[in-house]
Amino acid sequence: MNISIICIGKLKERYWQEAVSEYSKRLKNYCKLKIVELKETKLSLNAGTAETEAVRISEGKEILSRLGENTFVIALEIKGERMDSEKFAKKIERLGNDGKSDISFVIGGSLGLSREVSARADYRLSFSDMTFPHQMMRVILLEQIYRCFKINKNEPYHK
Repeated sequence: MNISIICIGKLKERYWQEAVSEYSKRLKNYCKLKIVELKETKLSLNAGTAETEAVRISEGKEILSRLGENTFVIALEIKGERMDSEKFAKKIERLGNDGKSDISFVIGGSLGLSREVSARADYRLSFSDMTFPHQMMRVILLEQIYRCFKINKNEPYHK
C-alpha cells in the first residue's frame, strides 16, 4: 500500500522531526510512505476575509496538484467523521481489499482546507472537535496509521 501525507508547512522543531522520523521508520515494514511538505503562505498582520480565503485557495491548489487521479483522498477536517483506532484500521484494510492501494491523507495549514480540497476528498476524517497544530496532527496521524497496521496484522501494540 502506498500512503502519502500531504501537508502545509514544514516541521521546524527537532522534536516533531524526530517523532515523524520514528513513525516513518516503523511504517517501512507495512507500507510505502511519502510525506509531501508544501509551503505555508504567511498572512499579513491585518489580513481580512478576502486575503484569508485567497491563501486558503492558493494552498488548496497546491494540494490538489499533488493528488493522483486514482488516489483515495482522506482529508483531516474538524467536521469529518470520527472513529476509534479499530474502525480506522478496518477502514484502511477495506480500502486495500477494494483495490485502493494509493491513499493520500491531507492536512491543511492554520487556515484549514479549501472548499475545493474538501470536495476532492473521498472521505473526511476528524480526530477531535479541538484544533491542533498541523505539526502535532502529522505525528498523531502517523501514530494512528502505524497502529492501524499493527491492529490489522494482529501484532501487539500498547494501548
